[in-house]
Amino acid sequence: MTTLHDCLRLDAQDPLAPLREHFSLPPGVIYLDGNSLGALPRATAARVAEVVTQEWGTDLIKAWNTAGWFDLPQRLGNQIARLIGAQPGEVVATDSTSVNLFKVLTAALHMATADAPQRKVIVSERSNFPTDLYIAESLCRQHGFRLQLVEPEEIAAALTPEVAVLMLTHVNYRTGAMHDMPAVTAVAHAAGALMLWDLAHSAGAVPVDLTGAGADFAVGCGYKYLNGGPGAPAFVWVNPVHADRFWQPLAGWWGHATPFTFTPDYRPAPGVQRYLCGTQPMISLSALECGLDVFTAAATLIPNQTAMDTLRQKSLALTDLFITLVEQRCAGFGLALATPREHAQRGSQVSLSKSEGAYAIVQALIARGVIGDFRAGDGAQHPDILRFGFTPLYVGYEDVWHAVEQLREVLHTAEWQRPEFNTISAVT
Repeated sequence: MTTLHDCLRLDAQDPLAPLREHFSLPPGVIYLDGNSLGALPRATAARVAEVVTQEWGTDLIKAWNTAGWFDLPQRLGNQIARLIGAQPGEVVATDSTSVNLFKVLTAALHMATADAPQRKVIVSERSNFPTDLYIAESLCRQHGFRLQLVEPEEIAAALTPEVAVLMLTHVNYRTGAMHDMPAVTAVAHAAGALMLWDLAHSAGAVPVDLTGAGADFAVGCGYKYLNGGPGAPAFVWVNPVHADRFWQPLAGWWGHATPFTFTPDYRPAPGVQRYLCGTQPMISLSALECGLDVFTAAATLIPNQTAMDTLRQKSLALTDLFITLVEQRCAGFGLALATPREHAQRGSQVSLSKSEGAYAIVQALIARGVIGDFRAGDGAQHPDILRFGFTPLYVGYEDVWHAVEQLREVLHTAEWQRPEFNTISAVT
């Protein structure tokens, strides 16, 4: 049986433990919701204040040049590129995941039909994150395409000659199940479809190699594992072989080849820079930069490994420990593991399903200082989920022990049945 002493020993041996000092975490809180909103880096508040009071307040418009604002989307894109298997100059940090998905999915549909006009179908998972499905549905309505939703095991069979794009989220937001990116991309390409990946629950959490997988397009989130703050800018990657083939649909001045010539006609910038649109949010981008800088610090702790490989090892150890402790200490209370046990199929979260009381259990845990979250199901096939994200930058093994102890207490005492924990809030 795993003990608290075992967890303390693992923390003492953890080479990544110093990274916790890069974050401002409230005392008495075990934060297991970084897969929804990352924790605050300590450097962020001072950096945002500097942007506001010094760069904007004193330098005023000069800061576009003196503070390096103008090329910040590309500089942050280069930092993100190292985390997702892309090369410098292939990623930009900009807009939201939904807006970026609209851009690349539109481009992908134009590419697919230019080569094969009969390809009028987008295939995605039924349990994909809803905003991805909403964007796809909107584009289908505008352009006469059809969105086909399937279960994961049905993906290969669904890739008929009518499919233009396979659009998947690498790590499922509900269950934490992770696709084999190279294998799935190869299946899509063998069927003649383009491959678009959403990395919202991957970037900064698991190693990703877009180049090695031969993917076509990718988007991702800046406020989850990248710790950029609520509503932080997202990012977009386009395989260089596609980047110059089509305009993206939001042809704004920031994506112009020479934006300060102010010509009335649009000439897209080369490469991924054309996927920028309007004037960029410098305060938000500067906050995101602080989150990305922690990954640079992580890379220095174990020089013979990449930052993501090191973080992945700890992520798997944390999630393995959580699963083991839940099964040892919370047996008999109706919890079921919804996340794959196999490392190759698991992201950096553990989801537990429960037929009754999942929402209230999460609320009771939050009241005890253990912050996870809840995701509603839609019946027996997809039951309600208690979701726990493990960000290895700041979560430790002792945290896991105490989180499970609090879960055991909530279940053992039936505390979750109290009325205050069964009142549904606007944000779950």
